[in-house]
Amino acid sequence: MTVIVTAVFYPQAGKKQELVQAMQRGIAAVHEEPGCELYSIHDAEDGTITMIEKWTTVQDLDTHGAGEAVGILNGDIADLIEKPTLVTRMTPLPSGTEAQGAI
Repeated sequence: MTVIVTAVFYPQAGKKQELVQAMQRGIAAVHEEPGCELYSIHDAEDGTITMIEKWTTVQDLDTHGAGEAVGILNGDIADLIEKPTLVTRMTPLPSGTEAQGAI
């Protein structure tokens, strides 16, 4: 079953662009992982950076979470965030049209 994840990153004051740049190497590595259907960052109005992820299976996500790419990402951003990243796993509840009702 597909798994959707949001991860909210809290950049230190004045470090948002540096955080975005530091995330690029880890993002590129994740895009190569099995089961990664979506792994994209977004600039939120509240000053955070939000990652939206889509994984083919829970097993793919679990493998990702224990993998080298997450270690790369976390190491590259450690000095640029002010508090731990808030990660939320979700199960889709499709509604409406197929194209619009689910990620």
